[in-house]
Amino acid sequence: MSEVVSDEKVAIAPKSPLMKLIITTIAVTMSLYHMYVAGFGPPEAVIFRGTHLIFALVLVFLIFPSRKGTSTWWRSFDMLLLVGGLGGVLHIFFTYEAFINRFIYIDDLTPSDMFWGVVTILIVLEATRRIIGWALPITALVFVGYAAFFTNVTWVVLLEQLYLSTEGIFGSTLGVSAAYVMLFVIFGAFMEKSGTGRLFMDFSMSLTGKSAGGPGKVAIISSTMFGTVSGSAVANVMVTGPITIPLMKRTGFRPAFAAAVEAVASTGGQIMPPVMGAVAFVMAEFLAVPYLQITIWAIVPAMLYYISVFFAVHFEAKRYRLAGIPEEELPKMWQVMLLRGQLFIPMFVILIGLVLGYSAPMCALVAALFCLPVAMLRKATRQELTWYTPIQALEEGAKGALSVAMACACAGLVIGSITITGLGIVFTQIVIELANNHVFLALLVTAVAGIILGMGMPTTPAYIVMVALLVPALIKMGIVAPAAHLFALYFAILSAITPPVALSVFAAAGIAGANMWTAGLAAVRAGAPAYIVPFMFVYEPALLFILDDDQSWYHAVWPIITASIGVIALAGGLFGWLLSHANVVQRVLLVIGALSLIKPGGLTDLVGFGILGAVVVWQLLDRRREAVPQTLT
Repeated sequence: MSEVVSDEKVAIAPKSPLMKLIITTIAVTMSLYHMYVAGFGPPEAVIFRGTHLIFALVLVFLIFPSRKGTSTWWRSFDMLLLVGGLGGVLHIFFTYEAFINRFIYIDDLTPSDMFWGVVTILIVLEATRRIIGWALPITALVFVGYAAFFTNVTWVVLLEQLYLSTEGIFGSTLGVSAAYVMLFVIFGAFMEKSGTGRLFMDFSMSLTGKSAGGPGKVAIISSTMFGTVSGSAVANVMVTGPITIPLMKRTGFRPAFAAAVEAVASTGGQIMPPVMGAVAFVMAEFLAVPYLQITIWAIVPAMLYYISVFFAVHFEAKRYRLAGIPEEELPKMWQVMLLRGQLFIPMFVILIGLVLGYSAPMCALVAALFCLPVAMLRKATRQELTWYTPIQALEEGAKGALSVAMACACAGLVIGSITITGLGIVFTQIVIELANNHVFLALLVTAVAGIILGMGMPTTPAYIVMVALLVPALIKMGIVAPAAHLFALYFAILSAITPPVALSVFAAAGIAGANMWTAGLAAVRAGAPAYIVPFMFVYEPALLFILDDDQSWYHAVWPIITASIGVIALAGGLFGWLLSHANVVQRVLLVIGALSLIKPGGLTDLVGFGILGAVVVWQLLDRRREAVPQTLT
């Protein structure tokens, strides 16, 4: 694959066969190194993270040159930056004994320490800019500048924090990228090369293709399944969108709504267990819990997200009488499972491995190794493989991890600056004072901050910044830590469908030939319940299966039932359909009833069910009155 697609930048394919070979060799070596480490154990943390960063820097400067042309001057500049990046990491490797034995903030830095520290920081900022744009490097510069010029921290101490400790560039966020994200990206690449994308699409079409608005539901199911292994909303859109969006348009969906459905469905893949986006591994690191625990907490919120989107499509299709795909054009479920069903096995390998207690990287490694042998079991999938397929998968796995690797390294500059200055504590106090100890206001501030941060940078660094600045305030106000972290994560993710900067909507609108703003507003409407889901599990932690000692399973089941009905009713109110067309009064009642059901509490549940029941009876009577004249004639 000659191009690497990240959320912001597109790589420039090298024209030289030699350069292509060099890039492929380095990328394959990077993947093999991380697979070896997953199987046999990592070296010392800084060595492992530094090696991961070396691979990432080399590939970034080779794949993302300064200019599109082949100017010798610019290529020389790229090589100089590449050497600078290598030098900064290798300096730590060559002086590793001194690095681990020195007393941090007490022993003086040598001139070479200071030189390579400055060089490494600048190189990380430039490499990050090249692959994911300006937003994160500028954010990092703001925090570093604040620490250097507006606090009592000396620049030497700051440099030591950012370069010669595990609290900066080589911190835990880069460790998550090296140990977890890399393996799951490789797994996703092997899944794609084994033909799993086709399986997801055919499976979805056979399941819901012929129902009302079938192509929209196909987009939801296929994007959900593909998103669990891709971890990128934009990549998800670009893989499934070219198939689902034309199908939706052909059966009557408006282009803007077709783009919105694909964008919202693709974005949710990052929160869909068992394989979530890269940020889930960062969350596991921050909360110091196994990755499996994160997936358990995420199950119900992800379910509510997709229930709301599914019924938004269903009600839109019913309202505009949109048909499904003709049955003769759809694959049969038994045929799909017979031809490609075995490709589900690697996903079950991950799930079973996690349940049995194996580490997430080991599960991803074993699942990746299963992909191609499983594809060889059937002729239909075997024909799509060549001797070069494993090399392609290894290469694309390494390239796909670059944006996360650089984002995590650059985010380390932010975390290091916040830690050394105590800014996180100050910011927590500011948020609490602004919210005046009202949890809802603090949540509102966090939600807006998450969307704004997510508009300018990928989900992972946006979430990391929120954890450093905002999440501690939520926890201090009494919100349980998992709910606070998931709340921040959701709104960082939802920025992908929130105008004015909605990357997944941009991608989908381009495929659909729709106006960006029209598609963006349609995406907000289609995903409206998703903006409420995070508030739901903050106020009712039972939705995350977090129960008090005196609570039983009922205390989790009942909120899940009422919340599910609530998001369906909300979709009905927003799209003007429940059992039949909803007039203005019915739509208002549906929204009120939905919000009552969504809010935890026995009284609000009673009110919500009462209002919803009244609307259902009203619509049944309307349908009966409409049927009477037809019966008499």
